[in-house]
Amino acid sequence: MARSKSQNINQGQRQPNNTASPKQPPKKHKKLDTSFLIIILVLLTYGIIMVFSASYASAKFEYGNSFHYISRHVLFVIGGIIAMFIASYVDYHIYRRVVFWIFGGSFILLALVPVIGTSLGTIAKRWIAIGSFSFQPSEIMKFAIIVLFSHLISLHYKRMGTFTYGVIPFAICLLTVAGLMMLQPHLSGTVLLFLLGFIMMFVGGTKLRYFLGLIACGGVGIAGIIAIKGADYIVGRLQSWLDPFGGNIQAETWQIVQSLVAIGSGGLMGRGIGMSRQKYLYLPEPQNDFIFAIICEELGLIGALMVIILFIMFALRGFSIASKAPDKFGYMMGVGLTAQILIQAVLNIGVVTSTIPNTGISLPFFSYGGTALLMQLGQMGILLNISRQASIEKI
Repeated sequence: MARSKSQNINQGQRQPNNTASPKQPPKKHKKLDTSFLIIILVLLTYGIIMVFSASYASAKFEYGNSFHYISRHVLFVIGGIIAMFIASYVDYHIYRRVVFWIFGGSFILLALVPVIGTSLGTIAKRWIAIGSFSFQPSEIMKFAIIVLFSHLISLHYKRMGTFTYGVIPFAICLLTVAGLMMLQPHLSGTVLLFLLGFIMMFVGGTKLRYFLGLIACGGVGIAGIIAIKGADYIVGRLQSWLDPFGGNIQAETWQIVQSLVAIGSGGLMGRGIGMSRQKYLYLPEPQNDFIFAIICEELGLIGALMVIILFIMFALRGFSIASKAPDKFGYMMGVGLTAQILIQAVLNIGVVTSTIPNTGISLPFFSYGGTALLMQLGQMGILLNISRQASIEKI
């Protein structure tokens, strides 16, 4: 009996030790949004096929090598994908810590364009060349605006309904950058930045009535710059848009006329992949700004709708990632990065179909790559990182 009682006491003493031992927490990992990644890869694959189909004729004529454009484009795609995956592992909060360095550096580069910039096949100076390498500072500025606006909105989101915090800093930023953009001139980039800024401000909480005043100020600023520079460039673009077939088809309206011919000849199913006629030196920049016209000609309405549907899927998934972000900064970054691609796609398709004036803007993930493609894919990596931060799952 004594032994039994002792055993019971010992067991009673051991019992609390067993229950007190802490339970190991479940392991967690951060998983990126695979659906969003698949959409991006499908867009890139579609783009590679169409860049080669649209470019081999002009590449053969200009460089004696049909693979000139596609080989470089594939390298940009590979580099962009690597940048995207690296960015997907970098905590997006780091961009907030260096936000003013990003914006300041971008602003300096943009200010240097009218001084040391160069034009590549256009009358506009939009590139800075360093040896054989050239880039567009405006592409970097788009990202800088997104980071800066996300920072300001997350910092003052409870006061975004006031004029002081919800309008003034954003208006100063947009008007200053727009002035530098119009000195190039870069109308499409200016329009894109204003639309992007307005969307982020509206989503961030700026009251609707303030936008009317901001739009008026923007209009006055752009009108002043046009008056100083001369309005011939802008007026020519508007005339080409209003009556492309009635203008000087051999000069100002040649590109948009050939684009409309390509779209119209594609019909429902298209001529077939590789069978475009307009890419044989009729349509300028078939692999770049006007690649959507070649898609319509070769793949018809079906191919065009596939492009549009992919961008709609991209937007829905991107905004979904933004809505699940852990904080306000991540939410606004997600909205801005998604909106930039969506606005650019809408503007490009609008230009190619002559729905809006010709502004010279590329189609994201499709147009022949360079600074724009590298920046776009790097920014998609940031969206993937936001999805990682938002989806911590138990194993």
